[in-house]
Amino acid sequence: MKLIAAALVVLVAASQTSATAQSRGSGRPNIIFIMTDDHAAHAIGAYGSRVNQTPHLDRLATEGALFSSVFATNSICTPSRAAILTGQYSHINGVTMFNRFDSSRMTVARLLQQGGYYTGMIGKWHLGSDPMGFDQWEILPGQGVYKNPVFYTATGEKTYTGRYVTDVITDLAVDFLDRRPRDKPFFLMMHHKAPHRPWDPDDVHASHFAGRRIPEPPTFWDSYATRTDALHENEQRVVADLTNRDLKLTPPDGLSPAELTRWFAITPDSVTTVIDGRTVTLTGEALGRWKYQRYMQDYLATVQSVDESVGRVLDYVDKSGLSRNTMVIYTSDQGFFLGDHGLFDKRFMYEESIRMPFLVRWPARIKPGTKSQAMALNIDFAPTFLAAAGLPIPADMQGRSLLPILRGTTPANWRTAMYYRYYHDPGNHNTRAHYGVRTATHKLIYFWTKDQWELFDLVRDPFELHNLYGQPGQAALTESLKTELARLKREVNDLDQLANQQLPNGVDGPVARLRGK
Repeated sequence: MKLIAAALVVLVAASQTSATAQSRGSGRPNIIFIMTDDHAAHAIGAYGSRVNQTPHLDRLATEGALFSSVFATNSICTPSRAAILTGQYSHINGVTMFNRFDSSRMTVARLLQQGGYYTGMIGKWHLGSDPMGFDQWEILPGQGVYKNPVFYTATGEKTYTGRYVTDVITDLAVDFLDRRPRDKPFFLMMHHKAPHRPWDPDDVHASHFAGRRIPEPPTFWDSYATRTDALHENEQRVVADLTNRDLKLTPPDGLSPAELTRWFAITPDSVTTVIDGRTVTLTGEALGRWKYQRYMQDYLATVQSVDESVGRVLDYVDKSGLSRNTMVIYTSDQGFFLGDHGLFDKRFMYEESIRMPFLVRWPARIKPGTKSQAMALNIDFAPTFLAAAGLPIPADMQGRSLLPILRGTTPANWRTAMYYRYYHDPGNHNTRAHYGVRTATHKLIYFWTKDQWELFDLVRDPFELHNLYGQPGQAALTESLKTELARLKREVNDLDQLANQQLPNGVDGPVARLRGK
């Protein structure tokens, strides 16, 4: 009996050792997916930022992989989140704008949970329905707030009085990692609110950027010459559309709550402020430059809180002995305009809006300093996680696993063009609906409710300033891109939906017109 008992002890110990080894390096990887809201890649040091430094995010690039050509298929928060969860385009997963995500749909979280992963969702969910497929979740209601945030769980809610949202999300994520069951690999979605509008930094990070001059982008004073009406009509311009609330201006005394709400929504055409000890009233170009500085100082301060959060997570993973077989991903739900073309926000198919940062550290599989220009999409994330976990990828997922690229080999048949579509017309910021195709060298955009096109040569005109559509000598290129756009629409099965759609303003269905305009 003693021998049997001793043998059982050895077997139990071996089993525990095996489970620990599986989570730490020899089995399926742990996955930590860190996503911010509206973090432009060009506000990350590793992507060549001119406006800030991000040492902890840069560490992911140094110790892992940096992808330079990752794009959102619909550059707006809720649709991008649905695409990431489902591996499907907006017209397939049902979330084209701010509509509620159907929680009965299959998601990567559910598949990983069914495959033996312990799953968690912490932070900004923003999909309307409760998270499903997670063993533990604690989320912000809707957009959430930066200070004194409220978080929801399946059983109640909690207000974190006196706390800053980035710090709370980080604490909850580290607590998830610390309390996880040790006999399973884990999948954690850690979603920050920052740096989403209204860009409210905490005092420490605000002081870091206060008074600092941020370089203006080369296209800040873009005249929009040669571009479509859609760009001229937009209402997301730094100079014209930032509000009193955005600029953190102090309201006058004695306003009622309703009056205060209206005052904060005003877009000022003059501001009285103190500069170098002098009280001045700014208007015109001087005001526009000042607005840019205020916007960027707050935006970058919220980014800095995220960078420090990533450092905390990496430190925990390393000190816990989990680093070798833990895949840590950093991305944003889309890109963002940082004064580029004079804009803030996203939505448009221009580079700054659709380009997503994508950094991955996984020491067991990824060579440090790996860089890839392979064209990847947010619908590729779910297939990548499943492939890494050794689980089958459902046939209805439209993305492809990035695992071969992470390991250093881009498949010969990898995509060379991507399809984009934005639906919300006129929606927020009066941004017109459009779709288009991007190749490695060119971009064709169709604003179908306006029946207007834009064509850009991304090699000769990387800032997308010169619309070549309809210009002499561009007919053959235009025809080939329209053909490619039609092919991609068929490939992703977006034809029937468009052909049957009742378009505004009497516009005919655009599918049959792709080759004729």
